[in-house]
Order: sequence, then C-alpha cells, then structure tokens
Amino acid sequence: MALSTSSVITLKINGEKYTLPVDHRTTLLDALRERLDLTGSKKGCDQGQCGACTVLLDGRRTVSCLQLAVAAEGHEITTVEGLAEGERLHPVQQAFLDLDGYQCGYCTPGQICSAIGVIEEHAAGWPSAVTDDVRPEAGPPPLTADEIRERMSGNLCRCGAYVSIVEAVARAAAAGTSADTRGRAPAGSATDTEGAVA
Repeated sequence: MALSTSSVITLKINGEKYTLPVDHRTTLLDALRERLDLTGSKKGCDQGQCGACTVLLDGRRTVSCLQLAVAAEGHEITTVEGLAEGERLHPVQQAFLDLDGYQCGYCTPGQICSAIGVIEEHAAGWPSAVTDDVRPEAGPPPLTADEIRERMSGNLCRCGAYVSIVEAVARAAAAGTSADTRGRAPAGSATDTEGAVA
C-alpha cells in the first residue's frame, strides 16, 4: 500500500488557526507565502543562509525555508504580519523605522523577527561566539555592537544597512523588548545596552 504524500494540517499563525492540505515536502515559507498569502517573509536564498524568511516558532527564530510545514503543526508561529498591535508597531519595527534600519526592505521582515529572537536570547543569558564570559552565573553579557553583529550574522542585507540595523536592535533591547510579540519585557529581562552602538 502506497503511503500518502500529503496531509491536512492546522497551523497557528499570529494567533489565528489555518487548516490546509499540504504536500509533506512543503516548507513553512511556501505554505505562508503561496497558500496563506502571508508574504512578509521573503524567499531569498531558499537554502537557510540569508535569513530573509526568518519567523518566530514558539518565540525562537527559525528560517522558514528549511522548516517543513507539517513539522510546524502544534507550534506558535509569528510572522512579521503578526507583530503590530493594530496601528501600533512592535518596538523593534518602530526602531527599524526610526533609525532607517533598511533600504530596499526585502530583508527587513526577517531582520525584525531575528532581532526579536536575539533580544530574548540575550535576556535569557545565552552566550554568542564573541561573549567573553560564558559561565551561566555571569548572566547576560553587555549587548555591545559586536554582540549584536554576531547574533544577527545569519541575516544578510544586500543594501548594507548594517550600521542602522545594529542601532535599531540596541534601541529596542534598551526599551525592554522581548520575543513576546507585543513588546512586553519578561520579568527580569536584561536591558543593559551600554556601549551597544560603537
């Protein structure tokens, strides 16, 4: 008996549930863009290297071009379309807007979703490749420009708006933004960004 190559799945995206049949090989990115018309997440390299398709999966950033849609069932998916509260932009979106953290804008949705994940990871004390003291008791390192650059290194910007992107991430982190998509800081979140922008 031949095995089925498709399933009907239910995805929870930006607080709404969507039920749709998908081929098992369908990526989350293709389901978002082609099936659900959520085109904020962009298809760049389609190989997980540029970050243009970054979304939040249970609050953690993931490149949706490498995530199968069937594997995302049962998880909370947040795309750039789900970040604002009505007309009020998410603090990271506002920081990108205020500080010109974009040029053509193609990579911006992925940059913003990744920045939200970065701020939460930092607040949780996760070290990066440039963190000097990685002992758990050391707590979050200062969110310097080098820390931000390293943590955002999976998101490429062909326009080269990196200076403004770093400034935007630093400003949003200082405001207490977390992976909570509405911009409320978690209890005990770190907002020390002294020296964040070189």
